[in-house]
Parts: sequence; C-alpha cells; structure tokens
Amino acid sequence: MVLFEDKQESELLTEIAVAYYEYEQTQEEIAQRFGLSRIKVGRLLKKARAEGIVEISVKYHPIFSSRIEQQFVNHFGIKRALIALDHQDEEEQRRQVAALVSNYLSSTLKNGMTVAVGQGRNVAAIASHVGVFPEKQCKFICGIGGTQRVGEIIDADHISRSLARKFSATSETLYAPAYVENSELKRAFIQNRVIKDTLERAAKADIALVGIGDMNENCYMVQLGWFTPQEVTYATLNQGVIGDIAGYGFFDINGNPVDTNMNDRVIGLSIEELRNIPCVIAIASENTKATAILGALRSGVIDIIATSASNARTILSLQQNKI
Repeated sequence: MVLFEDKQESELLTEIAVAYYEYEQTQEEIAQRFGLSRIKVGRLLKKARAEGIVEISVKYHPIFSSRIEQQFVNHFGIKRALIALDHQDEEEQRRQVAALVSNYLSSTLKNGMTVAVGQGRNVAAIASHVGVFPEKQCKFICGIGGTQRVGEIIDADHISRSLARKFSATSETLYAPAYVENSELKRAFIQNRVIKDTLERAAKADIALVGIGDMNENCYMVQLGWFTPQEVTYATLNQGVIGDIAGYGFFDINGNPVDTNMNDRVIGLSIEELRNIPCVIAIASENTKATAILGALRSGVIDIIATSASNARTILSLQQNKI
C-alpha cells in the first residue's frame, strides 16, 4: 500500500511539474485542474525540485562567459579560461569541464604536436569525453609515472592511450612508478635511460594537461598513499602550502613554490619543466579548489585554466580582495 501511494505521489509530482515548467500553466490553473489548493501546488513543486524530478540550471549567455574569461586574462595573464556551467553533482561537473578541454584540444591540436599527459580524475575525464574527433598525427606522452587506484582509472598511461585512440594518434609510456618512498629511489629511477629519454621528450611537449590539487589530510594524494596526513598537515600549517600542480609541485597562496619533504618522491615533470611548455592546461572542477586554483594561477605556470563558473567567481572575488 505504501509503495502504491509513493508511486501515485511521484506521478502527481511529475504531472504538476510538467504542467508548470513545460506547459507554463499557472499554479492557480494547476490547482483547479487537480482539485488542490494553490498553496498545496506550490509545496508539491518545491518537493519535485527537492526529489530531483525537476532540475533547474541557469544557462549563461556567451557574453557572460566571455566577460569572466577576459577578467582572468587581465588579472593573471593567461591565454584562455574555459568556464563550465555549474552542476550540483561532482561527477557531472567534472564531465562538463572535461568537455570544454576536449573540444579545445580538438580545435587546437595540429599534426606533429606532442601533448604531455598528467594523472587524476579531472585529466581522466577528458579522455572519457564522448565525441567524434578529427584524426591528428600527434603524440600523447606520459608526464608522470604510473598510479594504481582501485575502482578508478586515473593513471597517466591509461589516459594517454585513451586520448591517442580518440584522435587516432600515438602514445608513449613512462616506464616508472609515479611515487617512490624516498629521493634516493627517485634518483635511481631517473638515471635509467628509457625513463630519462621519455621525460626529456615530455618536457619538450607543445601542450601539457595537468590537474590542480588542494591540500588537506584527506586529499587525493593521501588517499593514493603517496603522502601521510601528518606530512600534508605540516606542509599546510607550517609552510603555507595550499595546493599542488600535477600532484606534487607545491605552492603557497601567492604561487611561490614551497620545498617540502614530499617534493622529491614523485617521478614526473617538475614545475620548472612545465613552465617551459608553451601551453599548460590546468583542470580543476571541484568547488573546494578555488583557493588552490588562485595560487596556481599566480605561479605563472598555467596558460589555460578549465573550471566551473562558481569557482571562477570565487577566484575573481579573492583576487580583487587581495587575498
């Protein structure tokens, strides 16, 4: 009986929502049609939104996005700001931002170009974006070693191969782990000729795709087991670290690099090597990362930022208030 009543209410909510939002009937007209009070109709419309039967999103006019982008260009000296519509669902927000980057690559990549590929969920979402893309005689190359994450494919090599398939291009693997336990191990790995040659080719890329991380004791690098919560907490509280580029290039709110005891344990392109790449595209969709994005923009490493509209507004507010 309860299930039947729930089904009836769900159907009623849907019918009222369709009448109001699609057929543009007034609440008074709907009340008369269904034999309800106008107040009851208002409550049911509110419930339809709360239960996800109705989703309301604001479509930004292109002029609005252009104005935000121009402010980013003026404030931070970057080439582009790719601003996605806001979405409450984190995964959908990530897909929206990734779609902008994917389409940008489609229009920008030229034959003979090389793209250095980072790791993480935001970079992985670019490779997962569905679409038809022109064949490009270019190369995708890992800019960081391999990472294993149960249940999620965030590994740079997997992303690089997926992007290569998307554009009918080629891919080059970095045959090394992303993370090692100490600096001595790192030095041993990068002395290997195969690893060294791949990193040198990645450093000469035309474009780099990297993520931006925020710093907290439950951040993604801690979840991966790269660093301990204590190491991250010390870096944030005692050294002023607010974020990282590509998973290991740490910086403060002013974009200055910070030397932590975590720095020399990741095998990948350094911040200085990224700085020398002509077009570094940084992707950060999560709404917790506005401060980290601001610091990354101030570092001078990033040429194109891809994020959400809410992040963009917060970043501009922080910049204008001289945070």
